[in-house]
Amino acid sequence: MNCDLDVDVENQVELEEKTRLINQVLELQHTLEDLSARVDAVKEENLKLKSENQVLGQYIENLMSASSVFQTTDTKGKRK
Repeated sequence: MNCDLDVDVENQVELEEKTRLINQVLELQHTLEDLSARVDAVKEENLKLKSENQVLGQYIENLMSASSVFQTTDTKGKRK
């Protein structure tokens, strides 16, 4: 009878360990899903910001080319 009790205790310990591992795996899966979703969101935001930066860069370039402050002048002939 004592042997049956030992087997039951061992089975219970194994069952608890399996349950703990399963819960840990499920928690890690959810964490991975959350991280994957976050990576996708960051990639999307990155592309959006790159596009906005290109537009702003072009805008600044156009402003600089239209402004006389940024135009090159020939000062060699005017100094004499």
